[in-house]
Amino acid sequence: MDIVMIIGRVLFALMFVSGGLNHFTKAKDMAGYAQFKKVPAAKASVFLSGVVLLLGGLSVILGIYADLGAIALSVVLLAMALKMHNFWAQNEAQAKQVETIAFFKNVSMAGAALFMFALVANGGEFGPHVGDMLSLFNK
Repeated sequence: MDIVMIIGRVLFALMFVSGGLNHFTKAKDMAGYAQFKKVPAAKASVFLSGVVLLLGGLSVILGIYADLGAIALSVVLLAMALKMHNFWAQNEAQAKQVETIAFFKNVSMAGAALFMFALVANGGEFGPHVGDMLSLFNK
């Protein structure tokens, strides 16, 4: 089951690692969109959220402080859902639909991250961490 848990963690967190990297490589565009959504300190917010996404994703994948990584991801996901995907403020039907899907995607992933946080924080089985993973290749 360890390999299934590792695969699940990687599949879940890969989106955050790639999203965090996108916050750096596409910072100008993302800051522009954040300004459009009236995010305070848009450039700094894009950078900070990129750091949290990247580190939180790596934390979950590697199993290093995975509880802190998961709770950080859930906070960022909920903040982004509320600020960036406010479907209730959209007037155009297609924009409303797109934002609704993005909102509930973020909320559902935040729920999964909260579940991971609770699991790890309560000492539940989360699969091997990075040191254990490296030993899998030595067998």
